[in-house]
Amino acid sequence: MAEARTFKPTQRMASAARRGLRLRDKFGRGGTDVGAARARQLASGDALSEDEITSMYSYFARHAVDKKAAGERWNDDGNPSPGFIAWLLWGGDAGEAWARSKHDTLTHD
Repeated sequence: MAEARTFKPTQRMASAARRGLRLRDKFGRGGTDVGAARARQLASGDALSEDEITSMYSYFARHAVDKKAAGERWNDDGNPSPGFIAWLLWGGDAGEAWARSKHDTLTHD
């Protein structure tokens, strides 16, 4: 039986996840329990499975529109939109690019 592949998140993803957790704690909004669990996984540098990469890829595909809806509250640590906090929990822009790249690799193997 083939061994399951895992993939390490980047430092930029871990940093975004930690920022998201801090903002979620401070403002009491943004993300679901699933997103918070993903953030803790990324922040600690835990490897992700192929299924988790697919989940990340799907999250970012569904929520890319949140960037436009948030307007000036995107990337605002003083009054962040819930969507921005959630985006960070999943690794932020670095997580989006990483998940897309890994997903493309997995689906073309």
